[in-house]
Amino acid sequence: MTENSNTILAALPARLKSARKSQGLSLDAISNLSGVSRSMVSQIERGESSPTIATLWNLTRALNVDFAGLLEQSDKGDSIDVLTADEVPTIDNMGQGCCISILSPPEEAGGHEVYDIKFAEQGSLKSQPHASGAVEHLTVLKGGVRVTSGTAKVEVHEGDTARYSADVPHEIAALDGVARVFLIVKS
Repeated sequence: MTENSNTILAALPARLKSARKSQGLSLDAISNLSGVSRSMVSQIERGESSPTIATLWNLTRALNVDFAGLLEQSDKGDSIDVLTADEVPTIDNMGQGCCISILSPPEEAGGHEVYDIKFAEQGSLKSQPHASGAVEHLTVLKGGVRVTSGTAKVEVHEGDTARYSADVPHEIAALDGVARVFLIVKS
């Protein structure tokens, strides 16, 4: 076994225990959710037993944590991920006269999405309803926009923030001239 494998195995018990405790689950609760015996979970968390892939899979599913993320070395606390402007993905073919920069990581899609949207004069972005309960938080960085959510309409100007339902048809449209907004979508 390599040194890297040993490091991962050494960290696994603490990571599993931390994931369980962060969700407020007892050993009995995680046992019931995962189908892994209480004593086996306890042994794994104390580092007295190494789980099989199947056991680990059942535990991560029950805890709703990423299987691969649980195993990878975690140096995230000591690093900063930077995307240069050239690396930020953009969408130019949605809406009319708008360019959408996707600021959130791909794994956040459908949960917590962050966008920087630039509108040309008379640009707009019409959206179909998102998941039930979805909400958008929009802050105007430049110019002004008209936000429509269902039948509600409001003008939002530079520096202002609007929060509105996104589980109905909705639209963002530039008012007079170009506009730029920062948009957070929470599903």
